[in-house]
Amino acid sequence: MLNLIVLQAADAAQSQSGWSFWIMMILIFVVFYFFMIRPQTKKQKELQKQREAMKKGDKVITAGGIHAIIKEVQDNAFLIEVAKDVVIKVDKGSVYATQEDAQADSYKK
Repeated sequence: MLNLIVLQAADAAQSQSGWSFWIMMILIFVVFYFFMIRPQTKKQKELQKQREAMKKGDKVITAGGIHAIIKEVQDNAFLIEVAKDVVIKVDKGSVYATQEDAQADSYKK
């Protein structure tokens, strides 16, 4: 009889700990989503919008740190001028607007 009571109490404790485990896992996922995943996706979308808005004559910096001016916009790349009569082709994913251009865009909003 005593063994039956102890087993029932252990089963009740296990079922409660099982629920608390899943609740904690859901809470951890929610915290990760709102503090890590969501801000990163918002930042990526903003960066993508900046790249789509770039046009001929904008000052840019490549991922390698090269400062240049956009000479031509293509589908997946930019032709940028790094020095007089020196034009290179770079992927759109490796180009960022300069601070001056980024600040000018924020003042327009």
